[in-house]
Amino acid sequence: MFLADKVTPLAYDPGIKPNEGGLPGLSVLKQVMGSINLFGIIAVVGAMAVSAGVWAWGHHSGGHQAEANGKKGVLVSAGAALLLGAANGIVAFFSNLGSQVH
Repeated sequence: MFLADKVTPLAYDPGIKPNEGGLPGLSVLKQVMGSINLFGIIAVVGAMAVSAGVWAWGHHSGGHQAEANGKKGVLVSAGAALLLGAANGIVAFFSNLGSQVH
């Protein structure tokens, strides 16, 4: 007898699945999360503009540290924009992936 055969009867499936109509206020929560996402995207636009300015200022003034920090800021802002824009898709992907685990 394999070890997996002994362990399988110990596993218990509680049978809990996401239920869209389970609680009141779900539509309000979705609106709040969408607003937070929009606020984050707007903040990233500002951060990218400031970082690009620091990058340009550092480049033209010979400030290598400022130039490097501006580059890092632009890359971090771009990564944040990517994650904020793809948040729904990322969560949906891993939720679907997780629902396939048995």
